Amino acid sequence: MKFIENVKKEDYIKFFNSCKNAHFLQSYEWGQTQKEARGLIPYYVGVVDNKNKLQACALLLKRKTPLNMSYFYVPRGFVIDYHDEKLFAFFVEGLKNFLKKENAIYLKVDPGVKYQDIDEKANRIENVENNHDIFNKFLELGFIHKGFYKLYEGNQPRYTIRVHLDKDKEEIIKNISKTYMNTIKRSYSYDLEIEEGNNVDIMHDLILNNAQKDGFHAYSTEYYRSFYKYFKENNSVKLLNVRIYPDKIIKKTKNELKELKEKLESKEISKKNIADANDRVKRLEKDLEVFAPYKGKYKDGKIIVSSAITYTKYGAWLLYLGNDILGERTFAVNRCYYEALLDSINKKLDFFDLFGTVGDPKTTYKKLAGLHEFKRKFGGEYIEFLGEFDLVNKPFWYKVLPTLLKIYRKLHK
Repeated sequence: MKFIENVKKEDYIKFFNSCKNAHFLQSYEWGQTQKEARGLIPYYVGVVDNKNKLQACALLLKRKTPLNMSYFYVPRGFVIDYHDEKLFAFFVEGLKNFLKKENAIYLKVDPGVKYQDIDEKANRIENVENNHDIFNKFLELGFIHKGFYKLYEGNQPRYTIRVHLDKDKEEIIKNISKTYMNTIKRSYSYDLEIEEGNNVDIMHDLILNNAQKDGFHAYSTEYYRSFYKYFKENNSVKLLNVRIYPDKIIKKTKNELKELKEKLESKEISKKNIADANDRVKRLEKDLEVFAPYKGKYKDGKIIVSSAITYTKYGAWLLYLGNDILGERTFAVNRCYYEALLDSINKKLDFFDLFGTVGDPKTTYKKLAGLHEFKRKFGGEYIEFLGEFDLVNKPFWYKVLPTLLKIYRKLHK
């Protein structure tokens, strides 16, 4: 076997596409996105056999540090059969030599590998298969584990919700919670239009709206443009939008409200249904209040939800999503996730990943518990990943790097 420091693009993509467990964060286009949008330097490394055929590969993202050093990050890597211990060990030995050559302080990796089966409270389920052997192999090969964090302390969430699509469509939908499906039914009353878009700026504006409301960081417009450009070249991204027509909704709502009030006044509604009818009157009146500011302004409709779904040959991830107040009012956010799931089913993929959740379902930090509950309703598998590992090349600089970077950033403000 031989360690390769610069795998050719076509070879990398071909091998990546052949691996069922390959994560989109290890894709060739993700490396190009990070290069253009964030100034990171992508390296595509791998191992070939004696016939020069790839057996493993990985995207390494290099960030330079002061004093002509650097460190690397391998998002959700490697693309390898971790159970092939000989291959795994050879690959890591190649990485160690590579780090020395690059004068790198360390390399960080957070494998897209399930650690163990967990229940709905994130507790380990005993007496079932797990990947503790892979975890221990990382330690044996010299990696340092960075801890079993529960929230979003690392580069990537250590937990996710993943819907496996190896069942009939009806069974997959049946596993979605009834309360969630009720919101999907309600969304149809607003005549939402689901469409594939190509305007990243609209998505970015809606994401900014969420960021300001929920207190999280949003990337720049240029970042999302780079992401869309490179993934679109490989036909591995879709912008899924939800559009509404406020004037049509206002007109329809007024007619429904008038008709309902007339039925209540004429006592056409049975006593057992009066309470429900009055509740509906309140909802319709609230709709008119919410939609009033948009009257006459959007003859071509208004996009109220925009999301980006990225694909590999075997899976899909709903990666980014932005919405405004109308997106919440009309259940268009829920509908967008649902339509993305249906799209994944139609593509005959193996899974649909909701991309990240917490390991503490009851956390009070920000609104993460609510986000977890929302994703949990899809009925997917609650997955705990191994976590982050560091492969250290320069122990001294590894210890002082956080302090060094703080000083460097203060001097360059």
